[in-house]
Amino acid sequence: MLIQLAIRDFAIVDTLDLEFHSGMTAITGETGAGKSILLGALGLCLGERADAGGVRHGAERADLSARFDITERADARAWLAARELPVDDCLLRRVVTASGRSKAWINGQPATVTDLRELGEHLIDVHSQHAHQALLNEETHRRLLDDAAGHQAAVIQLAALYKEWHALRRQYRERSENDEERQAKRQLLRYQVEELDQLDLHADELAQLEQEQETLAHLEETLREAQFAADSCDHDEGGALTLLQQATQRLSKVPGSDRGGLSEALGMLNDAQIQIEEAARELHHFVESTEMDPQRLAWVEDRLGEIHRIARKHHVMPEELTELHQRLAADLAVLENGDDDLETLRGKLEELRQQYREAARKISETRQRTAKRFARQVQDQLAFLGMEKASFAVDVSPLENPQPHGLDRVSLQMSANPGQPARPLAKVASGGELSRVSLAIQVVAASHSTLATLVFDEVDVGISGATAEIVGQLLRRLGGQAQVMTVTHLPQVAAQAHQHLHIEKRSNDRATRTQMSQLDEAGRVRELARMLGGVKLSDRTLAHAREMLDASQSAAH
Repeated sequence: MLIQLAIRDFAIVDTLDLEFHSGMTAITGETGAGKSILLGALGLCLGERADAGGVRHGAERADLSARFDITERADARAWLAARELPVDDCLLRRVVTASGRSKAWINGQPATVTDLRELGEHLIDVHSQHAHQALLNEETHRRLLDDAAGHQAAVIQLAALYKEWHALRRQYRERSENDEERQAKRQLLRYQVEELDQLDLHADELAQLEQEQETLAHLEETLREAQFAADSCDHDEGGALTLLQQATQRLSKVPGSDRGGLSEALGMLNDAQIQIEEAARELHHFVESTEMDPQRLAWVEDRLGEIHRIARKHHVMPEELTELHQRLAADLAVLENGDDDLETLRGKLEELRQQYREAARKISETRQRTAKRFARQVQDQLAFLGMEKASFAVDVSPLENPQPHGLDRVSLQMSANPGQPARPLAKVASGGELSRVSLAIQVVAASHSTLATLVFDEVDVGISGATAEIVGQLLRRLGGQAQVMTVTHLPQVAAQAHQHLHIEKRSNDRATRTQMSQLDEAGRVRELARMLGGVKLSDRTLAHAREMLDASQSAAH
């Protein structure tokens, strides 16, 4: 529950430190005194949007903090533990600068506004004075019933399932709609891949063919020149070997040829003869073993022509055909598997649809059961609030199309007079009746809340007289289950509270300040008298206030 609220330089508050207790706390004050400031400061600590207008004039920043006792709030402690934050305390702090920027902390650690909002959902539930306006919206009706049913987590899971189902359905529809185009593309790819399969071009084959073509095209010239080279080496008349042999014979007969430079020259001439003899043998072997093959040349040239033709057809270079073949084959494989993928997608889609239907059916059954109980509880509260002749119902009817929240339309309905059929609230309830219906529903909703702190912000607007006293009794009864704080203008409601906080605005020539204090018994009597009779407090008004307070407190015990 909320135990402390500290406000610094917010709105017209310079410094305000408040302590709160269990039970029901009434918060009162004249119109414009600053009751909304208290709730505004609490709201900022719980992650509401901040702006520079909330900073007190002349101050650099507003500093707000709220401390909660979470000893018995296992969910809040788990939330903190999951984020490695201390769990022995729960202090929410928010600072808003005059420029409009804000910072947040949880237990002294920097946090985001979203963090404050998420943690706040485990701590406090605020019922607004405008709640009766929301009752005109069927979305509110469904949310109230789901809260009473206690299956919010199941509804969230259902919405996630719906989102996944519809995303997959959209994907399947797009795939199906593009099937004709996909079939045409697959047919083209099949033709292209089959053509490249038939070409069967291997890696490095193009370079080998080009080299072979060049060799075969010049083979006649090559053989002629090789024969000439062979003859130049060993021809009997004027061949290199004959000339070398003659040179060797004549040089070896010269005196002193076995010494000095002549000896080295003779050695080299002998080596040259050996080299030329080997070259001549290789050349003769090449000429004798190599035959002209016009057919092979024609085949190579045809093969190269086909490769270049297909390359031009695909607008690629010939050397890129192998890579193109692999890429087109991979694309075709993806499309060939597309039918299987589409079938798999269809199966998954049907599986998700069945899962959604089953989850939605269970939620519908829970809503149907809860609707009767919720209507009966609201009916009891309406009778307690002086509308015993009214009948209240919760209609749960099927929707034509599935929605993220399920298969149901939820409508809160009422008949103000006996004998008349129940109709939607917007069509039958007057302003005053709608206020009481709203209060009855909020009391029932609050009774289902698992949160430790409930805040009612002027939910008793439009109610007076004996009904106001009953409202106070209802809120006090809730205060026995949880911490209840109510902002009210009704003395009958304030008199029922366990504690009474009073807000007042004080002004001088220099500034206006808001102060809040917890009233003792005498203070409560004076405040109730003000609420009953205005600024001037007569003895009769004070006596009436004393009587009201004593009667409310004694009746409560």
